[in-house]
Amino acid sequence: MANQIDIDAIKINFDSSGLWVLNIAIAIIMFGVALAITVDDFKRLFQNPKIVFVGVLSQFILLPALTFVAVILIKPHPSFALGMMMIAACPGGNVSNFFSKMAGGNAALSVSLTAFATLICIIMTPFNLQFWGSMYEPTNEILKTVELNWVDLLKLVSLILGIPLILGMLIRHYHEEMAEKIEKVLKPLSMLVFIALIFIAFSQNLDVFINHIHHVLALVIFHNIFAFILGFYTAKSFGLSKQDCKTISMETGIQNGGLGLLLIFGFFDGLGGMALLAAFWGIWDVFSGMALATFWGRNKNKQHVESYD
Repeated sequence: MANQIDIDAIKINFDSSGLWVLNIAIAIIMFGVALAITVDDFKRLFQNPKIVFVGVLSQFILLPALTFVAVILIKPHPSFALGMMMIAACPGGNVSNFFSKMAGGNAALSVSLTAFATLICIIMTPFNLQFWGSMYEPTNEILKTVELNWVDLLKLVSLILGIPLILGMLIRHYHEEMAEKIEKVLKPLSMLVFIALIFIAFSQNLDVFINHIHHVLALVIFHNIFAFILGFYTAKSFGLSKQDCKTISMETGIQNGGLGLLLIFGFFDGLGGMALLAAFWGIWDVFSGMALATFWGRNKNKQHVESYD
């Protein structure tokens, strides 16, 4: 009991102004991604419905379900377990597009899947968190103590991801040259700002991480590697190309930890265990994604890779 109190009493130093900056950064990143998306991307995506099915299956069905199974087997601290469920319920992180391209994956598929996942996560993220969280008694007890308002949750996800996506696509559709110019500057700049925010938050919470990171280190690394493997072999089992397997792997393994943190601070009052796990995920998956993309991409110039750019 003492351990539970200590963990859930952990306070990540992240005030309301910091949350607003993170909100804006995630929205701008989504807007930058959307500037590269056209209606034709969606048409091409749905011309091969198997890819859409595999992407949704891996990210929104299998990952949350198997995360639940892992929680049952591992039995982590309840707030860590709910943090894992939160991460599994989030859509893919926008940095997955960069890593997919770097890995020699299907860049157009990655961007299109990110856009599609962003749209359906408005429904699927709240559903998965509530459904799987309520299925496990320790996490269900936490859910009972918070006011998880579905309408407010939908509003937040729509505001941060949905509106920037639609706005970016509209600008791309009606002002293509302007969109291309903005994207060239905005996309790398927004990613640098986002990564800088992560490291600023990390430096402000250095003592918290030093004292408590050992609680979530193994959980996050296991969960992240498991997600990469799940994505790759789910795609492979459906006979997708290696390029597409890499892309589905990145989309499944790079989850939007920033969104997870916003939801944790917005609806769970920054619950210590959840916030610690999501914060470390946001840092870790940047490094793991970079490492995996480098490993996959090192021989891409030696192979014939069809360009999707």
